[in-house]
Amino acid sequence: MVDGKRKSGVVSPLDGGWGWVIVGCCFMVTVCTRAVTRCVSIFFVEFQAHFEADYAATAWIHSLVDSTTMLCAPVGSLIGNRWSCRVAVMLGGLLSSCGLLLSSFSNSLELLYLSIGVLTGTGFALCYTPAITMVGCYFRQRKALAYGIAMSGSGIGTFVLAPAVQLLIELYSWRGALLVLSAFVANLCVCGALLRPITLREEEEAVGEERLGKEQRCTTHVLSENTAGNVSSEDAELAIKLSKESEDSLLSSGKSSSPSSLPLPLLSGNPVPQLQRRRCFSSCFLSSTDYGFLLLPDFLGLAVSFLFLACGCSLPFVYLVPYALSVGVSHQQAAFLMSILGVIDIVGNITFGWLTDRRCLKPYRLACYVFSVAMEGLCCLFMPLLRSFPLLVPFAVLYGYFDGAYVALIPVVTSDLVGTQYLSLALGVVYFLHAIPYLISPPIGGWLVDVTGSYTPTFFLSGAAMLVSSLILSIVAGIRHCRRRANAITKDT
Repeated sequence: MVDGKRKSGVVSPLDGGWGWVIVGCCFMVTVCTRAVTRCVSIFFVEFQAHFEADYAATAWIHSLVDSTTMLCAPVGSLIGNRWSCRVAVMLGGLLSSCGLLLSSFSNSLELLYLSIGVLTGTGFALCYTPAITMVGCYFRQRKALAYGIAMSGSGIGTFVLAPAVQLLIELYSWRGALLVLSAFVANLCVCGALLRPITLREEEEAVGEERLGKEQRCTTHVLSENTAGNVSSEDAELAIKLSKESEDSLLSSGKSSSPSSLPLPLLSGNPVPQLQRRRCFSSCFLSSTDYGFLLLPDFLGLAVSFLFLACGCSLPFVYLVPYALSVGVSHQQAAFLMSILGVIDIVGNITFGWLTDRRCLKPYRLACYVFSVAMEGLCCLFMPLLRSFPLLVPFAVLYGYFDGAYVALIPVVTSDLVGTQYLSLALGVVYFLHAIPYLISPPIGGWLVDVTGSYTPTFFLSGAAMLVSSLILSIVAGIRHCRRRANAITKDT
């Protein structure tokens, strides 16, 4: 990722060294964001009892923090691209910690919607995407393994935090537990400080060429606007000469100069100051070419599948504990189910990351992703048949494993489609697509429980949505395979 303030040099992906520190930081970011978000479901019964609210109203807390995290993911990407990942993560850590701190003093569900749902969710959004992007910048050959370790933070964090949060609630009430979580989440600021910027050689060359084209187009446009007599021919020649000189210096140095750093004399009546102002304006915002990956057919299919995936994947995390309590499982055992789900999530993160880095499976990463999502959907369809703790344990194991598998493969599959250069923006869009489903699916699930008096329709909705997501991606994978075969036949002939 390009850092707008400070660069550590132009290098190739390291596949080690400080990259493992980046993996560790991303690991802690996922602990403090995704694991804490999952643990909000442990507060579900406490919030419902304290505020005397129904299922649908209480479910808005979890859905808001999840949806805000994904909705504001592009903002995290933009801050990371404009300034640095370090700035984005440290700012996000401050916001999320303040949100949990304010939540401990809330006296209504509406205040919890604002503090946990909006403020904490926004802070998590600023941390999540930039930290994940940094891992992709430091690794190439072992990218899936690095992502598997980094994303396992959500599983390990859930395994550790779920019983810890339940214990904190019993000792200090839900207010004291939120206060402790606020202090814990403040560690995001430390993680952000360790995210040392890096600029990849291929990214720097691509950005330099793109900016060079913009410089030439902008110069030509300004000169054409001023041909009516406002600019002398000597000034026009001077502007073109300066543009050529900046191009030569750019190519010789191998680094892209910022638009404001190019030498431009302030001559009376010449177009160069106008050119400088336009450059400064365009440098503050991303051009439409930066989002060109949105028109890729494969990415469009992936995006549609994410919409269905997000509709289904959040429901088990919200309603697993309430469902377990409704069938007679104790509070400690219900919290332990979340711990089991979290620790098996780790196994899925790391094993799928390692396996898909193998030469035999590397071309089939998308197929592995489809398989893991489909298995999650099948697990949810069988959920209503599991009405005791011994039967719920296998569900937690299987669902946790395949959840960890697909979560680790999201950035890998996205990177394979759009490349490292656009990974940050693409991940921002990917997580943005999760926002609306994350917002509406838990309240819809709660409404189904209120209307039917059963959790069965909620889990059926979850399973069906994930199966549809896997079906869409299966079609995309089939089209890609046919396209490759057609291209190979064309080359041979």
